[in-house]
Amino acid sequence: MRTASDTQKRPVNLSINARTLKRAKELGINLSQTVDAFLTAEVDRRYWERWNEDNKEAIDAYNLRIAEEGLPLAKYRSF
Repeated sequence: MRTASDTQKRPVNLSINARTLKRAKELGINLSQTVDAFLTAEVDRRYWERWNEDNKEAIDAYNLRIAEEGLPLAKYRSF
């Protein structure tokens, strides 16, 4: 999985609550780094949420098969 530091940065314009911005600056928070990290996490979360929705039918079919037939190679498990 890519991290925020793996790709080239691009400038963007954001509108941020003035009070929050002031407090963030007072706390020495790097806005670009913080927004990039949170946006990366949200994009990843939504990507996998959509992936699970798009593949729900296959996942359900696989889980049903495992429930009915058991895990493949289960007889070789030592735990």
